[in-house]
Amino acid sequence: MSGHSPGGTVEHPTKESLVPARFVYWMNVSLDLLIERDSDDHSGIDGPDWLHIDETLHRAFTDRARAMSMFVEGRVVREMMDPFWPDARHDESLPAWLREFGTVWTDIPKVLVSRTRTSAEHHTRVIGGDDAIEQLAALRQQAEGDIAVGGASLATQLLTAGLLDELLLYTHPAVLGTGRPLFDEPVAVPLLLDLLEQQAFHNGVTLTRYAIRGATA
Repeated sequence: MSGHSPGGTVEHPTKESLVPARFVYWMNVSLDLLIERDSDDHSGIDGPDWLHIDETLHRAFTDRARAMSMFVEGRVVREMMDPFWPDARHDESLPAWLREFGTVWTDIPKVLVSRTRTSAEHHTRVIGGDDAIEQLAALRQQAEGDIAVGGASLATQLLTAGLLDELLLYTHPAVLGTGRPLFDEPVAVPLLLDLLEQQAFHNGVTLTRYAIRGATA
């Protein structure tokens, strides 16, 4: 197709015709779809022993992060990431592949969703207030590409609003039995998914990426 109308004039897409961005909930999970067993599971760089994150997997994280157009994070996730990853860029005691992730995370545009924070560094816009989800809906319409969503509370709110488009799950070979689930509230109706991508890593972790049926266009 040439992109020209029958009359010979160039057709420019209108704002309304642009495909909205996709909110992609990115999370490490156990086989029983728990994201943490204890509240301090993710307090350190190594994480809990049920997570199998080695160099190969972390490099895959970096490649995936680089492909995102933006990160949207809740306050708790943000405080796990910052200042650790900005500092990691210049920490010679860390391996180069960790420093590389620090550079990618620091440089990418970000949105922090918080009722208590009013500012943040490293290319970050802060969204707060009772209309935060409405603001994110507007952002989704105006942006393009894949927007990584960090945090179960935020992902749950987006799902409830019909705004969550995809799940990007790294499933680790462990059954926790008890802990925090993928979403903070049970889904009201069965969540129907379409498989978009699947990959197995040598350490037993599997990546599965799903489209959520019924997300609001």
